[in-house]
Amino acid sequence: MGDVAALLFGISIWALPLIFAVTLHEAAHGYAALAMGDDTAQRMGRISLNPLRHVDPFGTVILPGLLLLLGGVMFGWAKPVPVNFARLRDPRLGMIVVAAAGPGMNIALAVVSVLVAIHILPHMPQTVQGWLLLNLDNAIYFNLLLAIFNMLPLPPLDGGRVLVGILPAPLAWRVARLEKAGILILLATLFLLPVLGNKLGFDLDIFRWLVHGPVEQVGRFLVDILK
Repeated sequence: MGDVAALLFGISIWALPLIFAVTLHEAAHGYAALAMGDDTAQRMGRISLNPLRHVDPFGTVILPGLLLLLGGVMFGWAKPVPVNFARLRDPRLGMIVVAAAGPGMNIALAVVSVLVAIHILPHMPQTVQGWLLLNLDNAIYFNLLLAIFNMLPLPPLDGGRVLVGILPAPLAWRVARLEKAGILILLATLFLLPVLGNKLGFDLDIFRWLVHGPVEQVGRFLVDILK
């Protein structure tokens, strides 16, 4: 019975923060698209706070769980919210706003989690403080991870779409062409480069340089300014 309780406890402190972070990230894309003139996500039922509408069984549950058990890079995805950029009132500005909305939501959630951990948690019953603290710690981590990772300037990540919206048309077109190959470039960078680096005796852990390090720095910054 104790093993079952420990398993459920472990699932709750990891799964709940991750599901909320992913769900609200995707919902923010949908709300932003609707505000900018495209109701595709609304018509398809994807502007929702129901996690089941956004969860991809493999990308949101199975793969992150396996990577967590193996102690590897935390990586995964949700079902992308459908956006018809041609229907946006200002396609270029709309692309920037819609793409930035997801990471922006994650930053907001991280800020709220820090504020709750510092200013509200000490007043909660001691019987739940430990569980809540672990949830909040993981919420801060997952939300900052999603925000920083997704803002890497490579399509199909949100940062790549922001970059396409900012660049002059000739350069934007070239960057946009990376959309189909972007996920392969990303996977190779995250998983193959570190393995190659280990064999050659070099540190090629790009994820640690570009994502994990900034996540820790931004987390410490938020704690310092919000305490």
